[in-house]
Amino acid sequence: MQAYDVVIIGAGHNGLVCAAYLLKAGYSVLLLEKRSVPGGAATTEESLPEEAPGFKFNLCAIDHEFIHLGPVVEELELEKYGLKYLYCDPVVFCPHPDGKYFLGHKSLEKTCTEIARYSERDAKKYAEYTEYWQRAIGAMIPMFNAPPKSVLDIVGNYDVQKLKDLFSVIGSPSKTLDFVRNMLTSAEDIINEWFDSEFLKAPLARLSAELGAPPSQKSLGIGSIMMAMRHNPGMARPRGGTGALVQALLNLVKSQGGVVLTDQQVERILVDDGRAVGVRVAGGTEYRATKGVISNIDAKRVFLQLLEPGDVNGLAPELHERLERRIVNNNETILKIDLALEEPLRFEHHNHRDEYLIGSVLIADSVRHVEIAHSACTVGDIPDADPSMYIVMPTMLDPSMAPPGKHTLWIEFFAPYQIAGKEGTGLRGTGWTDELKNKVADRVIDKLADYAPNVKNSIIARRVESPAELGERLGAYKGNYYHIDMTLDQMVFFRPLPEIANYKTPIEGLYLTGAGTHPGGSISGMPGRNCARVFLQTHQPFSQKLREAGNSVRETLESVLRIN
Repeated sequence: MQAYDVVIIGAGHNGLVCAAYLLKAGYSVLLLEKRSVPGGAATTEESLPEEAPGFKFNLCAIDHEFIHLGPVVEELELEKYGLKYLYCDPVVFCPHPDGKYFLGHKSLEKTCTEIARYSERDAKKYAEYTEYWQRAIGAMIPMFNAPPKSVLDIVGNYDVQKLKDLFSVIGSPSKTLDFVRNMLTSAEDIINEWFDSEFLKAPLARLSAELGAPPSQKSLGIGSIMMAMRHNPGMARPRGGTGALVQALLNLVKSQGGVVLTDQQVERILVDDGRAVGVRVAGGTEYRATKGVISNIDAKRVFLQLLEPGDVNGLAPELHERLERRIVNNNETILKIDLALEEPLRFEHHNHRDEYLIGSVLIADSVRHVEIAHSACTVGDIPDADPSMYIVMPTMLDPSMAPPGKHTLWIEFFAPYQIAGKEGTGLRGTGWTDELKNKVADRVIDKLADYAPNVKNSIIARRVESPAELGERLGAYKGNYYHIDMTLDQMVFFRPLPEIANYKTPIEGLYLTGAGTHPGGSISGMPGRNCARVFLQTHQPFSQKLREAGNSVRETLESVLRIN
């Protein structure tokens, strides 16, 4: 049995981030990836090598905002390992059937000027709205970048500006209650409270729904931050695609002596006397972990599939049932369409400018249009009668991802994992078949052609991945690329459950990271960094822990005193 200090299950970006920190701290690390390509939901692949050679597609994640709210890129010096971010500007374009459109720039001032063409009142409110949510983001960043139950770590993350942001958001009882209300309500309610114009409300609703639920979903008011982040810190993509982030992490991990093995499906976590001691992969090979096993896959699969019931029940007899019954997945996931194109889209009915294609393009005709697109999924219906979608043409910002003069198109269409009335049919009994997914893709492209009529004649080749196929490829439970829903009741110290929310589990030496842990899904690296921090604190001498805690408290007190 080959031995390492740490074995990490899954080489997604959080697993790689976690490995990088542990390697830098002197531990030996092995990552085991079930696919032939590392990266999980953060890969860029030539997925149509015969039909469209030289076209590179982001198969899931594409726009990066959250990673710029934390220190991962800087701390790991990823630019030294080949990472180069390209910032989008404009950041979003949303055309409407009546000829109006929303064009959001990185500059708040320029965005307000665009809005003022249709509504002076909404332009003024948009500035106030964005500034509020940016202060809220500043107040929350220290919580994102620390283990959820580590008060000292959270406090130590506050600097002068973040303390100012915190006090501006919850600095009085009325402000605190207002903030709590915003967290408990829905993005739709917040948008309606602030704005009048549908051309503005619709894209804000569509972006809020990127958290994987209808804009009317209560306890998801946090979705309102999605557009604010595109102003600051901004929306960026790695040159070469999302996979370039993974490649930089791989370069770092390997330079530090880390080992990454692909085509390694972990079938069992090995437990001896209540402690995780290694893993066994398909084919029977076992790898020993002398310090710990870290899972980058979701808690349900870890505890319900990779562990023997007897290894868990004696330590946490209720955990199996709580994982099976309490974790919520609302059945919403995505049908993914990738197109290789001869030429870029042209929005002929909206005074087309090529800059429209730099950021993301939203087909969101109204808040109701967005609501139906998401709520239908929760009851198992496919919302393809009048599709809403999220579109990106990565090659407009980064021509290196396609042959000269050609383009790629990334289309995200929200769809149910389990189709109502088709239980037991199709892939994994979900109802999804090749015929059905292509029919749905045809309708999506028909809708897009209403706005960009040249799309159909431009298609060289296409790839369509159903929600069931996405779930298979990512190993995501019910196709949920966030692992579990991002509602408030499943965030912070409730993610994935209170008893396993701080990256540790009842099994000694077994840790969790990835999208199903705090602070949740998206490209951020925060779960990987936070998990590494918990691991290192667990294995550090007690005196070192006290020293770090004292430093954190002292730095925070000094910040407060400087404010005064």
